Amino acid sequence: MSHDALEVIRTRRTVRAMTSEPVPREQLERILDAAAHAPSAGNRRLQRFVVIDDAATLRVLRMVSPGMLQRPAAAVVICVDVARAVEYGFSATSSGLFIDVGTAAQTMLLAAHALGLGSGPVTSFSKAAVSAVLNLPERWSPEMIVCLGHAAATQPSPVGPHRRRTWRDLTHWGRLDSNANPAAGS
Repeated sequence: MSHDALEVIRTRRTVRAMTSEPVPREQLERILDAAAHAPSAGNRRLQRFVVIDDAATLRVLRMVSPGMLQRPAAAVVICVDVARAVEYGFSATSSGLFIDVGTAAQTMLLAAHALGLGSGPVTSFSKAAVSAVLNLPERWSPEMIVCLGHAAATQPSPVGPHRRRTWRDLTHWGRLDSNANPAAGS
């Protein structure tokens, strides 16, 4: 892995305020190409991507997505083709399907950052309403929205603790002692 990739991983942040400047289609296509290379269980590629860059549709999408704090210039709704997953022998609620959504989303977030764009994931939305707004096939289940745009100069304060946790705070080496406090993080 190149040091540039590690730098992109280390410096990516969720952007909660975006400008109204459009995201060029070429950049959206590069982000989607990156997502197509994300790991996928059995390389089955059960995710489907719906790109929205129309301002009116984005406004309606925001109305049914309380977690969408930003006003993105574009968004990608990551769906799971549930019927196809079942054809492959997965349960419709198999954790592997959601892991694939997460790896695709993280790949999009990193690609957006590498291209100089701001991004942020959204999981708080009405699946039924998003499906209706986008006229999704019944077999597709919307699972995550990735908001894309140009970061505004001023960002809202971060949600949650202000101290960034390091890998040391989050890691245990080897087997845990039965007397260890797992919340301590060492």
